[in-house]
Order: sequence, then C-alpha cells, then structure tokens
Amino acid sequence: MDVTVLTIFPEVFEKTLDFSMIKIAGETGAAKFSVVNIRDFAEDKHKTTDDVPFGGLEGMVMKIEPLYKALENVKAKSNGEKRRVVLLSASGKKLTQKKLDEYSRLDELVLVCGRYEGVDERVLNFIDEEICIGDYVLSGGEFGALVIIEGVIRLLPGVLGNADSAVNESFVNGILDYPHYTRPREFLGLAVPEVLTSGNHAEIKKWRRRQALKKTFQNRPDLLENMEMSKEDKIFLEELRNERS
Repeated sequence: MDVTVLTIFPEVFEKTLDFSMIKIAGETGAAKFSVVNIRDFAEDKHKTTDDVPFGGLEGMVMKIEPLYKALENVKAKSNGEKRRVVLLSASGKKLTQKKLDEYSRLDELVLVCGRYEGVDERVLNFIDEEICIGDYVLSGGEFGALVIIEGVIRLLPGVLGNADSAVNESFVNGILDYPHYTRPREFLGLAVPEVLTSGNHAEIKKWRRRQALKKTFQNRPDLLENMEMSKEDKIFLEELRNERS
C-alpha cells in the first residue's frame, strides 16, 4: 500500500513514520510512505498557503491553488487502481474501525491535512471524502492523519506479529475488548480472575464475552443498540441493567 500525506508541516512525520509497526510496515514492504509539502506548490515567493476568508470573520483558510496542484501532482504519479483521497476535517464523517478496514484494502491512500479554520470548500471537488477522528477540534489534520495511518497499517498482512491480534480487539466485533491480564498472578492483593488460569477454554471464552459486553455496557452503551446478540447475551445484559437500577 502507498500512503501519501499532504501537509504544510512535513516535519511532524519525520520521526513518527519511523517507529514501531509503522517502521515495520515500511521495512517489510507492506507500506510505502510519502510526505508532500503543500508549500512547494504555492506560486508566490513567500510560499503562502492561506488567506483571509470571504465574508469576513476570524481566522485564515487554506488556499485552493496549492492544494489542487499538490493533489494533481500526487495523482499523476499514482499507479494504484484502488485509491482514496481523504481530507482530515472536523466537518467529516467520524472515523470507525470499519472505515480503517476499508482503507487497508486500498492500493493507495492519500491523506490531506487541513489547517487553520479549514480549507477552501472547492477542494471537495478533488477529494473522495472528509473524515473526522472524533467530536473535538484540533489545530490541523496532521495528528488525525497519524491516527489513520496507525489504524490502517496494523491491519496489513505481516505487520502484526500475531495476525489474530487485529481480530480480537475493541470495535472489530462491534463491542469493546475484554480485559487482559499477565504475570504476576497477584499484585498488591489484586488477583487475576481464576477462570483465566483454569485451563477451561469454554469457560474462558464465555467469561471474555461477558466481560466485553459488561465493559461496552458501562463505557459505550451506544454500541449495543444495533448489535446482533445471542439469547445468552441479552440475558446477561438484562442482569447488568437490573444491577444498575
């Protein structure tokens, strides 16, 4: 997969694309990374990429010309049949695990980092979609782009040491992940649940399912609204509701 980032702050990515799983992806050839400085496509001597908005109000808006030229330059070098151009924007659709999985199946992913009060709206004619990483506002799209890169890269074949790790995680199955424990068995009087050391795989599986449902019920009950559940799941959730009332 080819991952290209368009930004006015390429230095943000100098170190962050060279560690952990992202570094492994690059070394193994699972992914190739390119960072494009949008300022290189500004025509004036000051390399201006922003201007005051029409209609007044505060802040600055990223200009259409350098963004368009940067995008056209990237597209001209593209060889991927399956490509997606994504603008990081507080006005975009919320990022989900399903969307990350969708991106991981592409040949090329192009991430455009907005800044200031946003980008000239006409840029939307030259991208595929807007994505927001959460219901909050950042100063720019750079760290949102890194979130997407991290989320996508770990889904590529050969990047994770254990491929099953990406299958048994929060959101992958529609709910949050179950609790995890490791050695020592006891710490400051806090013991690992006995079921996990019992060797009874059927009971461990049942415990993990219930704990995942419990954590989801406590922290993200919205995820349960449209989820397909077994009769046993429904009974357990009803027990949790009764305990709370």
